[in-house]
Amino acid sequence: MRVRILVSFKDSVLDPQGQTVKNALHTLGYASVADVRQGKVFEIDLAGVTKAEAERLVPEISRRVLANPIIEKFEWQVLKGR
Repeated sequence: MRVRILVSFKDSVLDPQGQTVKNALHTLGYASVADVRQGKVFEIDLAGVTKAEAERLVPEISRRVLANPIIEKFEWQVLKGR
């Protein structure tokens, strides 16, 4: 089973890289871009794991290793066709 985990700053945390990208897009004429938030994407293959086990493992892995729970949030999904 392959899962995709998206890690990004919490809404209350400033995102300087996202702001820089937004400013660059505005400079290039993309005035309709209201906000940009930067994040990280992880794809993890879990071998021999049931959906129930994944629902326990993935949040644990995300909290302990992939995301800083003080400033970051995460969401995840099982990828189809894997």
